[in-house]
Amino acid sequence: MERKSASWVWAGAGITMLSAISYIPLFVRFPSTRDFPWVNLLLFAAGLGVLGVGFARAYREQGQYPMVRAAVLAIISVGVVAVFLFGNFVFARRVPASAGAPRVGQTAPPFTLADANGKSVSLADMLKANRAVLLIFYRGYW
Repeated sequence: MERKSASWVWAGAGITMLSAISYIPLFVRFPSTRDFPWVNLLLFAAGLGVLGVGFARAYREQGQYPMVRAAVLAIISVGVVAVFLFGNFVFARRVPASAGAPRVGQTAPPFTLADANGKSVSLADMLKANRAVLLIFYRGYW
């Protein structure tokens, strides 16, 4: 009896690995996918779905598919997903809060920064021309 290739299992493992590897070099660049990695989660779901189909086929027809390889790929893929989820949703939240950051409602300290055109802008000048100034702090990945 000729053994069949576990192409569904390999494809699912490949999609899972691609999802984990693509986050930092590709999806961190865009705020919509950096703040919440929804594209990677969809890729993980697709990869695990394809992997599940392949693993079910290999389990159903045990004599025709390489079971050990399918099981090892499934375990590695689930482990990669678990490490990615832990890193993004647990470990990244453990970053300590800054003790020197202004609190909500607190007056901002005076500062002067360059705007997008390189011109110096100070908080005092902005408050002279406007009744209030809205400051937005970005978390930043630079």
